[in-house]
Amino acid sequence: MADKFAIITGASTGIGAELARLAAADGYDLLLVADTPFVDPSVGIANARTLEVDLATLEGVDRLLDAAGGRHIDLLCANAGHGLGGPFLDHAVSDWRHVIDTNVTGTVYLLQKILAKMVAQGEGKVLITGSIAGWMPGSFSAVYNGTKAFIDNFTAAIRNELKEHDGITITTLEPGPVETEFFHRAGMDDTKVGQNDKKSDPADVAKDGWDALMAGKDTIISGWKNKLQVAASGVLPQSAPAELHRGMAEPGSGKE
Repeated sequence: MADKFAIITGASTGIGAELARLAAADGYDLLLVADTPFVDPSVGIANARTLEVDLATLEGVDRLLDAAGGRHIDLLCANAGHGLGGPFLDHAVSDWRHVIDTNVTGTVYLLQKILAKMVAQGEGKVLITGSIAGWMPGSFSAVYNGTKAFIDNFTAAIRNELKEHDGITITTLEPGPVETEFFHRAGMDDTKVGQNDKKSDPADVAKDGWDALMAGKDTIISGWKNKLQVAASGVLPQSAPAELHRGMAEPGSGKE
């Protein structure tokens, strides 16, 4: 058993799986959690346990906490999230609620429980996966972008609340589009962004987040193009990035 223990959510594929590899290489014991099966054999890290559980529910988060077995939690990577593309008025209530419950409710509950434990310990590191989507009105991805705006804002607030706790590090990772199953699961295969063959590599994004966390940074926007996009969205009227997002996410906007 290693001296260091980390919990990583959304760890079955993509950014979460890459964060797991980085944490394992740094000597952490791991509890890897996801609401999808761990089907990628490369995620089978020797010093890791896996748990498949619905992180959209408080009960699912409680199961995660129980699985930690009362161990000292040195690191949490709160990476779990779901997307949802298409016209808002066409969404089933159950679909948009699942996005909100995963990205917001489950994440906030998990953070409250683990940050309270870290404060009692006097130390701990937290990496929260937000998104540059939180800076843009998400035409045809309105609920997802709204949840990421919440996460980006919420993380900045709790970071400020806990700033006097020198042993606690809270870092927000804000990537742009990443080459994962995200867009397929969100029903965005036929969109311009879904078909973009220049998405970020999840290994690169995970490394950016990991390095920022270990350096004690507040926020890292992964990728220079994404930094420019965020800068532009901060000075333009909201109608401009909303129209830009429409061009990327509108159903059928992808290449023929």
